Amino acid sequence: MKVIILTGGGDAPGLNAVIRGFVKRACQLGIEVYGSEDGFEGLLNPAVPLLRMDDRSVRGILHKGGSILGCSNKSNPFAMPIEKGSKETRDCSAEVVAKIREHNIDALVMVGGDGTMYYGRRFAALGVPCIGVPKTIDNDLAGTDRTFGFETAVNTATWAIDALHSTAEAHERVMILEVMGRYAGWIALASGMAGGADVILIPEIPYKVDRVVGKIKERAASGRPFTIIVCAEGAAPRGGHVAEIEQVARPGQLKRLGGAGERLAHELEGEVDHEIRVTVLGHIQRGGTPSAFDRLLGMRMGVHAAECCDRRAFGRMVVLNGTTIRSIPLDEIPEGPRLVDPEGQLVNTARAVDIELGAGPGETIPPPRAQSVG
Repeated sequence: MKVIILTGGGDAPGLNAVIRGFVKRACQLGIEVYGSEDGFEGLLNPAVPLLRMDDRSVRGILHKGGSILGCSNKSNPFAMPIEKGSKETRDCSAEVVAKIREHNIDALVMVGGDGTMYYGRRFAALGVPCIGVPKTIDNDLAGTDRTFGFETAVNTATWAIDALHSTAEAHERVMILEVMGRYAGWIALASGMAGGADVILIPEIPYKVDRVVGKIKERAASGRPFTIIVCAEGAAPRGGHVAEIEQVARPGQLKRLGGAGERLAHELEGEVDHEIRVTVLGHIQRGGTPSAFDRLLGMRMGVHAAECCDRRAFGRMVVLNGTTIRSIPLDEIPEGPRLVDPEGQLVNTARAVDIELGAGPGETIPPPRAQSVG
């Protein structure tokens, strides 16, 4: 058996653990493994050869961030720009299928987010045997209870909150930390709770500015003249819209979110007697050494993907359900992202420890509909 593995979309801590687990187990099972560089780029560029991979290819990579195969969130094989920077696109999926058949490849293993899984369903419909491995730091991919990369991102954000506490207290400031997550609040909620934030704003709970102001004033009146606010990049005020840096420029591209922290700072100016500072954590959340949990989860998913190939159990996505790694059909992945339940246990726990979420119990209104590449 010959298989190709690629890492699509943005990078996430733990990708190399997946690659290592997959390659090592596949070699034990007598499977030939090839790697496609930079996601689908390696399958679309005739000048780029496929990389033959074995045990030696994956030595010393377990602790490294990024991906030894490279990533690309611009390579949509079903809508590739005609030329660099062009908004005109063409369907290149037939070229991918042709290259797979030219090299007598038996399966395509795609490690990626909702966009990559969407491509997997389409390639499966074209007759390409596919296996998906879910990846996103946002933890919002439906069908799996956890994605690797999420815990490392939360650890990084929690470290940032810890660092901001000391300077916020020293200067009696309101510190706003903007974190990633797109339309899901998992990173903001988990890191905010772990870091002891006073206010956490997430996309699933559109916030009322006066509640945030009230929390800051309440803390000042009780002798705590500083406030730590964690704001998800997709958070928005009630009746408002998600802040965006860049609109969609081509089919399949996601909007670039950003500016939620600065917007909140402007909303608070003149309402509170504090200096306000904004920190945007950005891509620091994607980089660095993956946590032990993300290495283990990635490794387990990679091994399971290799075993699915050996069983020829194609058209499936590897998932974590509870503590068990298994797989589900790509066609059965629920539509839309997996979001925080605004009335769920995690949110209720945050309220129980006096964290302000911008709206009270039962006050949540449906947020703007999340959009995905699919």
